[in-house]
Amino acid sequence: MSVAAARPAAEGVTLEIDGTELTVPRGATILDACRSMGVDTPTLCYLENLTPVNVCRVCVVELEGSRVLVPACSRACEPGMKIRTDSERVRLSRRLVLEFLASSVDVSLASEMQRSMIRYQAQPERFGSAAAPHAAGERDRATPGHHHAPNGERHQTVEQPVKVDNELYVRDYSKCILCYKCVEACGSDAQNTFAIAVAGRGFDARISTEYAVPLPDSACVYCGNCIGVCPTGALMFKSERDMRDEGTWDESRQTKADTICGYCGVGCTLTVHAQDGEIVKVSSPMDHSVTRGHLCVKGRFGWQFVGRRDREEV
Repeated sequence: MSVAAARPAAEGVTLEIDGTELTVPRGATILDACRSMGVDTPTLCYLENLTPVNVCRVCVVELEGSRVLVPACSRACEPGMKIRTDSERVRLSRRLVLEFLASSVDVSLASEMQRSMIRYQAQPERFGSAAAPHAAGERDRATPGHHHAPNGERHQTVEQPVKVDNELYVRDYSKCILCYKCVEACGSDAQNTFAIAVAGRGFDARISTEYAVPLPDSACVYCGNCIGVCPTGALMFKSERDMRDEGTWDESRQTKADTICGYCGVGCTLTVHAQDGEIVKVSSPMDHSVTRGHLCVKGRFGWQFVGRRDREEV
């Protein structure tokens, strides 16, 4: 008998979600179970190619017998669980999280979050005027008063000026919701560079390089994986930021096409985004077995030569 045949089949876990009983593989999370039965559970800090960090609390569900709501993205399914995903308690919690975030930072480019706000009827204006985006070209001006902590001190996340210290990508932390996705992608989940981390605590918490040095002086290798996972536009291709500032960025006129990166033999899949015949940015599909959404500096940024018309003929 082969070793493989001698191994017992992985046991399933049977639980109940919204009155429906189902069996999922052992080790599956509540979010996995919800998605397997078509239950739309919102997430912000969760991404399939990153380790769950449990910071946004938008995915919480009600578990029978639990004093508190539990995060669906990281809580493993257990036999006999009875879960409610759309109770009034769950809806209220999700709505409040969305309202707190949208009243503190600019979420105008967070498309998934915008859909969730409509779904849960979030009204961030209840906690003050909505956070305004930085004006085009603005670099150093402080943001409005509602970006300040209750004690009057500056909110260190959103009060940072727009950072344009390289030609590849822009950091605008007035849009940062501290989901930690960029930190995870820069760390052991993908790049293992550890160029950025969360600095400070409480209202002083913000994403920062070591000693807050400019990116060119940090450990950053410009893979751009932090851009690929950012859900709000806080991290953005400089090409996209420049076009948005000029008013020429128009996703309705953009096309996408997959190709294989030609810089090495790894075989990474590139999704090329083009507008009016010109490449405007490059991403990678998360379901690709090679990249899982991640790329290196050449794959993500090394496409500018395609549009050059002044290349000398060999």
